[in-house]
Amino acid sequence: MASSSVVLIDTVAWVLIEDGRILCGRPRGKDVFFIPGGKREGAETDLETLVREVAEELAVELAPDSAVHVGTYEAAVPGHDGTVVRMACYTADYRGVLTASSEIEALAWFGAADRDLVPPVDQLLFDDLAAAGLLR
Repeated sequence: MASSSVVLIDTVAWVLIEDGRILCGRPRGKDVFFIPGGKREGAETDLETLVREVAEELAVELAPDSAVHVGTYEAAVPGHDGTVVRMACYTADYRGVLTASSEIEALAWFGAADRDLVPPVDQLLFDDLAAAGLLR
């Protein structure tokens, strides 16, 4: 009997909502926008990953003591059979000016109607935020 193995991509994302829209970024060379954040390195905690990734991508400093877990989502990666992304999502206060780093080509503020512009795992977050009345 053949066994199928699932590849899990473990990520953490920063949920920043202003005026009913959520901040998303498009990495260089990609045609899809993502919620800011990224993959855990080694034995990093969720908050360590979040602080590092957001600093790398957006040049702002998150306040870890203000972080609030808003949900963890899992979805298959389109075009990659057997690959699943798990995304732990947090809100957190920040200091600094949001600035796209060299790895981020564009920043955008998306509302509920823009959900098709993000990957399936991000769409799950969009759906929950919209249902809670947080996204327009």
